[in-house]
Amino acid sequence: MGSGALAPGTLLPPMRELAGALGVNPNTVAAAYRTLRERGVIETDGRRGSRVRSRPSSTPRDALRTLVPAGVRDLASGNPDVTLLPPLDGALAAAARRYAEAPTLYGQDPVVPDLARLARAELDADGVPAGALALTSGALDGIERVLAAHLRPGDAVAVEDPGWSSVLDLAPALGLRVLPVAVDDDGPVPDAVARALADGARALVVTSRAQNPTGAAVSEARARELRALLAAHPEVLLIEDDHGLGFVDLPLWPLGGVTRHWALLRSTAKAHGPDLRMAVLTGDEVTLDRVRGRQRLGPGWVSRLLQYAVVELWTAGAVDRAAVARSYGLRRDGLVGALRERGVRAYGRSGMNVWVPVADETGVVTRMLAGGWALAAGARFRVETGPGVRLTVSQVAPSEIAGLADSLASAVRPGTPGVRYD
Repeated sequence: MGSGALAPGTLLPPMRELAGALGVNPNTVAAAYRTLRERGVIETDGRRGSRVRSRPSSTPRDALRTLVPAGVRDLASGNPDVTLLPPLDGALAAAARRYAEAPTLYGQDPVVPDLARLARAELDADGVPAGALALTSGALDGIERVLAAHLRPGDAVAVEDPGWSSVLDLAPALGLRVLPVAVDDDGPVPDAVARALADGARALVVTSRAQNPTGAAVSEARARELRALLAAHPEVLLIEDDHGLGFVDLPLWPLGGVTRHWALLRSTAKAHGPDLRMAVLTGDEVTLDRVRGRQRLGPGWVSRLLQYAVVELWTAGAVDRAAVARSYGLRRDGLVGALRERGVRAYGRSGMNVWVPVADETGVVTRMLAGGWALAAGARFRVETGPGVRLTVSQVAPSEIAGLADSLASAVRPGTPGVRYD
């Protein structure tokens, strides 16, 4: 495989067959396959056998990101609107004063009491089941820690398709098999979730709101359906990523508490700034105990200086959540509507992203670059879903929506059938 003699996608022989051809014990071949799988070189799909991965797990999907030339508007990177982020100087100064009064020492509670109180109050208000709290260095760090707490290489995890590219990278990097789950505007499609569970998924990762890249948000009706499905599989690990807190105005309909092990994460990145590397994590007692125990053997805790700053931002009302949500909604809904008026299907129920199914990703991205707009090719976000492009509206002014829609309608060649992401 390292020499390139086996092309990506090549089906490997059954272990007993290969052991016979090599004249070795089948256990030796099984161990070799296991090592290759754990290193992300091959992937195993039950009775359908093992294949050479299309690319090594160490090659991130972000390597497929669009390079933005000088002078081109960046709708590809997925960053928030910096004008909607709160200034941090006052919060950091307040954090420094608190630290000066009581410096952090080894052995202290990893979660600042004020932060725990504020976070728990919001979770309670949103109907999230009672549970302990932990902090991680962002949502992806939390997802990795929860997966590692329960799953082992070779286990299958159900992931949204299209979905967050970092999670699609993370799963194979942990030696896990990805079972893609289709999504529509209301979140993961129940039939797709049922298939993944029937195929042996040990975990399900769901984005509660502002799903990346489609903007989907789990609705009340969809939450009822998913809870009913999960109730029949109580051993499945559920992870909910609610990174939309602070910039989405749709309510949260939590799923946690149906299965034995579950976790919900809320990141500060999109509402307060990507450099505020912190996410609140809650869940069942066993999951939280395992996550916190492993943290003690690594980073120990998320900086209390950072926690003090977040407490200051929350208590000072530094972010007008309703205004931020309206600002993104005005641009997102405006673009979706303008595209549909021009015969282009587009999706974006919440958050700051719009997903547009297209017939030719490369062609659309190239033509839009020539017109001064950089979009993200959908290949970064999908497994089995048809091609598409993602636009992040945070850099688009309402007055620019019509012109952007005209350019994109021309780039996708109206009349060419698109492919629904559900």
